Amino acid sequence: MFKLRYHAQAILTTGLFIGRFQPFHLGHLATVRFALNHVRYLVIVVGSAQKSHEARNPFTAGERIQMIKLSLDSDAKIESNRVLIIPVPDADIHRLWTHQVDMLVPKYDVVFTNDPFSSLLFHERGIKVVQAPLVRRKELAATEIRKKMILGEDWNKLVPKQVAAVIKEINGLERLREIERKELPARKGNH
Repeated sequence: MFKLRYHAQAILTTGLFIGRFQPFHLGHLATVRFALNHVRYLVIVVGSAQKSHEARNPFTAGERIQMIKLSLDSDAKIESNRVLIIPVPDADIHRLWTHQVDMLVPKYDVVFTNDPFSSLLFHERGIKVVQAPLVRRKELAATEIRKKMILGEDWNKLVPKQVAAVIKEINGLERLREIERKELPARKGNH
């Protein structure tokens, strides 16, 4: 008999996990595991899908989807057939963004997020929001990981090895450093 890994009360539920995943790291992976213990299916929304080649958003939606998919497929603790990965662009009007998400993803019952603004937007609509436990938050933050990448510090241990391989394959370190070189003078002039 097949033993379900998720709670029996969650059999008919679908959860949403929203992030930019710039890059997908071990904290994100921990959230996926947490969410899959509470829902039958999980939709991972790759936010800001239209953005790339910027300091905060260096990777394309396709690259981020590849990072996530390869990481989940390689994780023995995750049944990746229970996960969909869907890119969603930003909306110009914040309040409409959750409705845009609704148009682009299957029906869902709960949103997993630790972002206060996303929590507020979904909560105002009466959608259940669950905060996943944060794992090594100071260290496992995409902003910090990108800084380490730019500075040549050890960042590989903070991401699944599949993510490191994708970043190497796309010359992601060089891209980040080039973006930093181009954007740094503009940021210095704007304080």
